[in-house]
Amino acid sequence: MQSFRTELEYLPEDRRIVVEKDLIDLEHKIFLFRQGKIDEEKFRSLRLARGVYGQRQHGVQMVRIKIPFGKLSTTQLRRISDISDEYSNGNLHLTTRQDIQIHHVSLDRTPELWAKLEQDDITLREACGNTVRNVTASAEAGIDPSEPFDVSDYAYAVFNYFLRQPFCQELGRKVKIAFSNSDKDTSYTFIHDIGFIPKIDDQGKKGFKILIGGGLGAQPFLAHVAHQFLDASEILTFVEGVLRVFDRHGELASRHKARLKYLIQKIGVDAFLELIKEENNAIKSVKVKDYFPEKLANAEVITFDVKGTVSNENHYQEWLDTNTFKQKQADLYGVYIKVQLGNIPSEKARILADIIDTFADSSDLRITINQNFIIKNIHFSGLTHLFNALESVGLATTGFASVADITACPGTDTCNLAISNSTHISMAMEQVIRDEYPDLVHNKDIQIKISGCMNACGQHSLAQIGFHGSSFKIGTTVVPAVQLLLGGGKLFDGNGRISDKIIKVASKRTPDILRYIFDDLKKNSIIDETFNEYYDRVGKDYFYQLLKPLADNTTLSENDYIDWGSEKKFHTAIGVGECAGAVIDLVSTLFLESEEKLQWAKESLEEGRFGDSAYYSYAAFINTAKTILLLKDVKTNTHHGIISEFTEHFSEDEAWIDQPFKDIVLQINKLTPDAVFAGQYLDQAQNFYSGAKNYRTQLNQVAI
Repeated sequence: MQSFRTELEYLPEDRRIVVEKDLIDLEHKIFLFRQGKIDEEKFRSLRLARGVYGQRQHGVQMVRIKIPFGKLSTTQLRRISDISDEYSNGNLHLTTRQDIQIHHVSLDRTPELWAKLEQDDITLREACGNTVRNVTASAEAGIDPSEPFDVSDYAYAVFNYFLRQPFCQELGRKVKIAFSNSDKDTSYTFIHDIGFIPKIDDQGKKGFKILIGGGLGAQPFLAHVAHQFLDASEILTFVEGVLRVFDRHGELASRHKARLKYLIQKIGVDAFLELIKEENNAIKSVKVKDYFPEKLANAEVITFDVKGTVSNENHYQEWLDTNTFKQKQADLYGVYIKVQLGNIPSEKARILADIIDTFADSSDLRITINQNFIIKNIHFSGLTHLFNALESVGLATTGFASVADITACPGTDTCNLAISNSTHISMAMEQVIRDEYPDLVHNKDIQIKISGCMNACGQHSLAQIGFHGSSFKIGTTVVPAVQLLLGGGKLFDGNGRISDKIIKVASKRTPDILRYIFDDLKKNSIIDETFNEYYDRVGKDYFYQLLKPLADNTTLSENDYIDWGSEKKFHTAIGVGECAGAVIDLVSTLFLESEEKLQWAKESLEEGRFGDSAYYSYAAFINTAKTILLLKDVKTNTHHGIISEFTEHFSEDEAWIDQPFKDIVLQINKLTPDAVFAGQYLDQAQNFYSGAKNYRTQLNQVAI
């Protein structure tokens, strides 16, 4: 146990203590899980909040590495590459949330892996699970000529402040937050739980337009405007209010209805904002600038006296046109590195780090939301030299963010939920575009995105042309299929479109879908007409009729019954998860969780973190009441439901407390979390827990 301790020796003491606590907890819970002493669902929740995700393949995990707004140094990229070689299969997968994933990792080695990442300030904490996921931001932030100001520091502050906060560790579902750097909304704020678009008011103050309640998945929702302008200094308290309300009022039982978007749909935006106001007393005042990243000295710009020559002038010009842009800083360029489907071998990632050190800003490489990289601060005199270096290792592929740059999730390669393959099919589509429609490499109006299932990890609902994995039956035989969607995309200033479902077609015919659409566009669209303008003009049924011949299942061949990347006939399958190997006493497990929360409350109180202490005590109250209600076979789906049901089923005498349960628990958002309140509240939570344990003992004695 605790094989990771030596890996943490060189961390600053304050960070080492926090990280070590995380790792001890993870390793201990893995041990208890292996012993069959922790319920599988509870263990899943814990490991997910630590970036460890079950894979389709039995016995191995996907590890998601949390990269705040996609910003990496070359040192960190090398570290992750080394980790992939040592613990995984030597591949890095860039995600649409600007994370990096590695696959096929042994569960038992994850604490050691995490410890080694921390040596270069990289975390797994809250990369998965019902937490605040990675905060994303426009990759061009800081260098885009059209931005009002650089949002990078604010995105980092949100990541930094909410990491490990007690009120967002066990939410009903995940919360996704995005910062766009301009009205162009390049981070798709309109489909996020919380979205930020930068603004400057008439007095020159920095602020944000705030959107809430968006989301993708099987049922996509467009976000609502919460504030047209919120002062930048207030964003942390606003987000904390959102999270506290979601934690207390959000659905817990039904995962399909547990996202923030459903709570806002149920009660309305105005009512939701009123609930945030009720949390004001409990939210401590914080300065957003206190959570900005440490400022580094500006990187030295690297210039070249001699202009280089290129072997293929046409390729170079196309690369300049599609993969570079002038920064707002004079004489400097941003350069996009296209990474097909976000997959880059660790060896090539290290070479890229070397190239960046030679030509660009080694402290600020960013992952884009379409699974590529952007490097910054390249002097114009170095562009030919940079191109040559990238071309020599296959990293000068043109067409960034064009029709030929398809976004895709891993699909059935690794994901438990995927229905059909989304990676091999994407490579086939890109080949069709480059071979048969080469001019589309310059077209950035149309985005193609594909997901392995309807859950939209590949963001198919946002695309002008989107696909998600599906299947259908011919008799008793299952055929791999794609569902085509058209007409999605971003508009302006936080507005967007969700794509429409058009038709389901056998997966092997997907390249023909593109041929039908592109040939029709070439023949019938008007000059300068965007794809969505054309789609709106001709209508949904036009495309259904156009593509209907491809859905004629009487013409299926043997090849149509085999999915992309496979040699065998297709069948739907669900990946195998972990097995606890024993019957679990769920009530005992829940009591153990309450004990942990009380211990965390005590530690926080001793460390002077009174707000954290109060929230851990609140969580212990809720968890303990839920446990006791289970003994009466009463199931609840929100914190308020637990409070109401407990009040209904237990009198004050039975509930071993001297005042109504609701009154005592909801002190959390009525009183300021100072030392006096936090101490008293912890005492009350401990007494309530002790009474609950005695109550269970009495029940057991009666049963005997």
